[in-house]
Amino acid sequence: MKNFLSIESATVAELHAILALATEMKATRGHHAAHPLRHQCWALLFAKSSTRTRVSFEVGIRELGGDVLFLNASEIQLGRGEPIKDTARVLGRMVHGAVIRTFAQSDVDDFAKYSGIPTVNALTDGEHPCQIIADLQTIQEKLGGYAGKVVTFIGDGACNMPASWLWAASKLEFELRIAAPRAFQPAPEVIARAFPVVKTPAPVDGDAQAVYENARGGRLIVTENLDAAATGADVLYTDVWVSMGKEDEAAYRAAQFARYQIDTALVAKAKPGALVLHCLPAYRGKEITEEVLEAHADTIFTQAENRLHAQKAILSLLARGG
Repeated sequence: MKNFLSIESATVAELHAILALATEMKATRGHHAAHPLRHQCWALLFAKSSTRTRVSFEVGIRELGGDVLFLNASEIQLGRGEPIKDTARVLGRMVHGAVIRTFAQSDVDDFAKYSGIPTVNALTDGEHPCQIIADLQTIQEKLGGYAGKVVTFIGDGACNMPASWLWAASKLEFELRIAAPRAFQPAPEVIARAFPVVKTPAPVDGDAQAVYENARGGRLIVTENLDAAATGADVLYTDVWVSMGKEDEAAYRAAQFARYQIDTALVAKAKPGALVLHCLPAYRGKEITEEVLEAHADTIFTQAENRLHAQKAILSLLARGG
């Protein structure tokens, strides 16, 4: 594995390897037998601010023996219009790897291409692959595995989190349901790449429900019907209604997503013992109620902690080239 740029570009074998090593990293934290980043310096290039992403990567790199150079957009020439490929060519001669949190997926892809150093996507508008690894690790820990499970994503189905979930479901043999207003459902071209088999949409309580499958055993259901999507689910997952860069749409989005909230009544429709996950930060009273978040706080903050272990696994595999 030379880079970790998206769930779409990762192989099934790579995903399994990362998850297996993430479990080991968590179990051996504080007494790792190897420090694969020793004598290395990794750059963190963040055009988007973060708490969990920055802290988990900085701590993870240091625990693996490396050093960290943090650069935000205002401190580097990218913020003044330098092409990403020029920045990549310079940093590729000075640091040993890069972790990038930015807007365009193409920027991360181009940086990896022109820098020649291991590159990690720490979030783009296209995908959030490191978060998905931590989420899958959490599901493994709490439910014993993800194969055959039903994960229901609720809210903005057209943003980076459901896109990454969509690719994970297409490769790892579980069912993903996306409950979202029609205008905020995944782009048809993204669905078509991951799920080429389309079943005839069927009405569910008056709402059209589209079902997609692929040869690997993955299954995707896209619907406006929140209750149908939650019924019998193993995992209920949500994210903020207003992603970074969408602040001007806040009022409009709040109106569109008002009924797409995880509350106690919705949790009751899922399987007994179902997990409630949130990639944080959470806005209580909007995408999730205070009551539900606090009832599932242990799982949600374990999910946040697992960013550290998942990312250490990714970094370790990149350091040894596979």
